[in-house]
Amino acid sequence: MIFESLPTTPRSEELLDKAFSRAARSGRAKSGLEAQESMLQTASSILSDNLENVVTEWPDFGTVDPFYYELADAIVDVSDPGSDDDPDHRPGGVDELRQSLSEVTWASRQIAEIRREYQSKMRKSDPETARKHRKQAFARMADIVEEVSEDLLRIGEARDALKNLPDIRPDEPAIVVAGYPNVGKSSFVNHVTRASNEIARYPFTTKGVQIGHFERDRIRYQIIDTPGLLDRPEADRNDIEKQAVSALEHLADAVLFVVDASGACGYPLDAQLELRDAVERRFAERDVPVLTVCNKSDRSTDVAADYYMSVETEEGVDDVLAAAVDAVDWSPDIPPSRQE
Repeated sequence: MIFESLPTTPRSEELLDKAFSRAARSGRAKSGLEAQESMLQTASSILSDNLENVVTEWPDFGTVDPFYYELADAIVDVSDPGSDDDPDHRPGGVDELRQSLSEVTWASRQIAEIRREYQSKMRKSDPETARKHRKQAFARMADIVEEVSEDLLRIGEARDALKNLPDIRPDEPAIVVAGYPNVGKSSFVNHVTRASNEIARYPFTTKGVQIGHFERDRIRYQIIDTPGLLDRPEADRNDIEKQAVSALEHLADAVLFVVDASGACGYPLDAQLELRDAVERRFAERDVPVLTVCNKSDRSTDVAADYYMSVETEEGVDDVLAAAVDAVDWSPDIPPSRQE
């Protein structure tokens, strides 16, 4: 997963304390002009290198898979620091994160430039003047780090939000399971994956996204249930949830929309079909097939559906899974054999 190796982001105060305390230790080991030069080198290297390291492990969002881009855009929006009541509060999202990363890169380069400037000055000065130059350099470096303090905070919170996302892989075929609550989506996912799944708690859903895996013809398929996203009308979703659904559009290779004609789920069949129609329209924009599956067919089949099954009795479940695989129509990228 592209965000799992992101480094911890220091706060500005932590970074300055680290740089200046180590600089003081390096200065005590020497004397005169050499001590001042060592302190300048030590502090500037720690600041510049740490700021650069904050940025370098982040992926290039210009080349990130659209699924991860939109997912990050939604999650980073949640984790943006500040208050909506603050007039200086900036909106979150990947664009603002990229701006913060750019600001930190600028700060790293500015500190390196200050080091070079004051190293030149020190070479032409006596120890006392060099001490004054070093103190001036430290003050300017501290000002620059403070200038990007909010950027460091934003990057750190984005890193914390993204680092532990579950391992959903855009390069593997994905089947998304949709439908109102209690229609049997989770039971279906558990059954076809033999419960080899995880519950991943995204910031935009309190119930967690359920991810399972199964194999067909040596191809691993992801099957994903998204409670809190595709289990209610779009009008009931907040902006972050809508953006998360947009991310799923990039991920899904097929959608199984599960309905319960028996009414046992607690939602009228008309409402279920209205949601199905909305999901079909949404995913049709990317030519993602949506199959209507009537679960609890042992109780009722009073609905026009593509497939009928009962997870409880296991009737029709394998047929539904096979239909989903056919709808995905996934061909692995296998290099052609060498011609003799």
